[in-house]
Amino acid sequence: MEPLRVGLVGYGGAGRGIHARLLRATGHVVVAVVTRHRGDAVREDWPDARVVPDLPALLERPQDLDLVVVASPTGEHVAHVRAVLEAGVPVLVDKPLATTEQEAAALVRLAQERDGRLTVFQNRRWDPEQLTLRGLLDVGELGRVHRFERRWERFRPEPQRRWKEEDPVGGGLLLDLGAHLVDSAVQLFGPVRRVHAELRALTTPAVDDVFLALEHVPDADGHVVLSHLQAGGLVGAPGPRTRVLGDRGAYLVTSFEGEPTPFAALDDAYEQARRPEEPPHEGWLVRGGDRTPVPRAAGGHEDLYHAVARWVRGAGPVPVDPRDAVVTARVLDAARRAAATGTPVVLA
Repeated sequence: MEPLRVGLVGYGGAGRGIHARLLRATGHVVVAVVTRHRGDAVREDWPDARVVPDLPALLERPQDLDLVVVASPTGEHVAHVRAVLEAGVPVLVDKPLATTEQEAAALVRLAQERDGRLTVFQNRRWDPEQLTLRGLLDVGELGRVHRFERRWERFRPEPQRRWKEEDPVGGGLLLDLGAHLVDSAVQLFGPVRRVHAELRALTTPAVDDVFLALEHVPDADGHVVLSHLQAGGLVGAPGPRTRVLGDRGAYLVTSFEGEPTPFAALDDAYEQARRPEEPPHEGWLVRGGDRTPVPRAAGGHEDLYHAVARWVRGAGPVPVDPRDAVVTARVLDAARRAAATGTPVVLA
């Protein structure tokens, strides 16, 4: 399959640090980049790419683009995605799709009018962590699950002065990490019917302390899974990354992507003793005092871009249905209302 010719909107932490890296790893070519201040970085990474100051300049030659990746600040997503769709080019937008459910739904309607040329970068669906847990649930290793916990916690008493920390509307951990956490919970345990939230801005103008309690829609037997999701930038002792409780046992992921946590000692001890022929582990199957390592499922974020290429070429389904991003936005909207009123919000 021929490499995709990609236009990239934004060349900051997401554009350069994530998307450009994954595009290179999967053999695609960045042919144009929208940036006002990082042209030198673009020319260093992609010497043949055009550097343009704005999106209209990028879209002057839509025939030269197979895909546009929108990695601009969240508050600009709506305008940027709309312009790309109207130019007739497939678009992959970084999460969240928009800052509100209403805006996200409007973009999905436009995409449907444009033959479904929209997908969302929910790359955490391809995390080995998520894939490993999905495999355990599929084989019933945990039995009937009643609680899902996931944390994305860091200790940054001196926050980074980026738009994500400074913009109280388009930034903040609720929209940033919360979009990943909610999407993961819904993918694993289905739609949400009630939302409780605690949101605070402790060190930045934008929200940097998030707790969400989601009650999922009951199954056919009336059984309910509760998801407790946390994100914080002022957490000196980050908790275990993931804990899933079922009636046959629990699944525990102690650490995540090298983020410091006291629970990482469990992984360190195992890795030091692991024999070369034993596979790396992703987490632990725990039953009281018994703890068994769970091998890591194969997969990674490159797989999302492989799926994007097949979709663009008409050889595969949309990697992430943009309607899923509307569902996530609905939950995040409800979280803001619940936090403001102190009352759980019921989703009809």
